[in-house]
Amino acid sequence: MQARMLPAQRGWAWIFDGFSLWRRNPALITFLVFGCSLCLLLIAAVPLIGQVIMSLVMPALSLGIFNGCKAVAERRKAGPDILLSGFRQNLPELVKIGGLYLAGTLAVMGISLLIDGEMNTKLSKAMLGRTSWGETLDDPTFTLALLVATIGSTPLMMAYWFAPLLAGWGRVPAAKALFFSFIACMRNWRPFLAYGIGLLVIALGAGLLIAILELVWPLLALLPGLAFPVVFIPVIFASFYANALDVFEHIGPDELS
Repeated sequence: MQARMLPAQRGWAWIFDGFSLWRRNPALITFLVFGCSLCLLLIAAVPLIGQVIMSLVMPALSLGIFNGCKAVAERRKAGPDILLSGFRQNLPELVKIGGLYLAGTLAVMGISLLIDGEMNTKLSKAMLGRTSWGETLDDPTFTLALLVATIGSTPLMMAYWFAPLLAGWGRVPAAKALFFSFIACMRNWRPFLAYGIGLLVIALGAGLLIAILELVWPLLALLPGLAFPVVFIPVIFASFYANALDVFEHIGPDELS
């Protein structure tokens, strides 16, 4: 399960590969992605323990999406029930991954809130347009807290990126899965940078087009405004599958039962 070091242009290819995979079965992949999101939202709504349970089951649900993408890639028949297939693949280690990721996230957020206890409130106001970004970023305490949160969360995301696949498909223990995922992302920072820029360019381009259509004729922008996220978000998840198989050439899942 050696992680390959890929050239930067592979980052763009992952987006196209994800779109090609989504086109093979848009109904299934779209259902899996939004079904997973709905399950996580419902679990998170449970008082007191919802957020914790959501973090613990998120790797298993994510693995279900990957299992669905693999079925589509291999042109096998799969139904909506494949979303829960991750719960049958090394579940204890998947739960550990969710727990370790939650612990790391809480640690990073705790440090950030120690620097600026109102960071979340200020960030929410800026995102909702209640205060300007310029005014918010002029606050040195907020800027430092946001910088710490960003720097701290980046290695956490890198460690989590491939971890559910490595644990579920490769039967790798949670700690090793997180470590191997981090190393794989480090080795491939160039294609991941190109991948992130590519997604950003597509999102900004679509947003600009929709904004122009709204100026010309608001009703004309309604359909693309609604359709874009319904297509773009599942394509992103399908591209996760594409980059995982590109980086880990020999990784393969257990047979689903």
